[in-house]
Amino acid sequence: MRLKNKRAVVTGASSGIGKAIALMFAREGADVAILDIDEAKGQAVADEIQALGRKSAFIHCDVGDSKRVAEAFAQVTKDFGGLDILVNNAGIIRFSQIVDMPEEDWDRIIGTNLKSVFLCSQQAGRRMIDQGTGGRIICISSIHAVLSEPNCGHYTAAKGGIEAFARTLATELAPHKITVNYIRPGATYTELTTPMYTDSVKRSLFERVPLKEIADADWIASGAVYLASDESRYMTGQHLTIDGGYVMDGSLPSAEYCED
Repeated sequence: MRLKNKRAVVTGASSGIGKAIALMFAREGADVAILDIDEAKGQAVADEIQALGRKSAFIHCDVGDSKRVAEAFAQVTKDFGGLDILVNNAGIIRFSQIVDMPEEDWDRIIGTNLKSVFLCSQQAGRRMIDQGTGGRIICISSIHAVLSEPNCGHYTAAKGGIEAFARTLATELAPHKITVNYIRPGATYTELTTPMYTDSVKRSLFERVPLKEIADADWIASGAVYLASDESRYMTGQHLTIDGGYVMDGSLPSAEYCED
């Protein structure tokens, strides 16, 4: 029970990595508030958490809307009595080349994936400072914060922005014993991504990923538990890459380095 009696907010937790994090936090002893726009799926996750014996609440919230975010965090503070952990997970993706990208797609991705991190971290940071007991802020980035992803320039821009923002926030909040770190997941099975992992995609991916697997969402959630716990107390402004070795591998797939 590494998070016993901690109070957490997880954004975008109605499915995928966010859902896995919310449920694993609950199994580790935390009470968890779900901020999402999908009411049916979000409430279902909250019900699962309550079935585990922990307190939970679903709050319908567009995390790119400053008014709704402020209201949501006020409700969490009232219902949970405070806040110890924030996980900025909410994110969406669209596909188009930059030269053809509609401005509204850019605004939507940046608003949901990046602006939300600012809005939620600001609300959480203020409350954690007032409490005076420290805290944890965790952002879900991506290996594509440091790797290009064609047809997703708005997505990569948002993920890179999350990391730059998190480092500055970590410096500013350190005097209050509030740590800020971010996770870079690699290929991960979720409701959104599973249809994308066709046989041809997996063949190409496994040439690049040394461990030759696609992650389960729980594998990413385990990293979030670590960053939310006291075990990471001396770690801030850092990234935790969980990608099967994708980014670090500099080899040339299928190449023979020593030929006869």
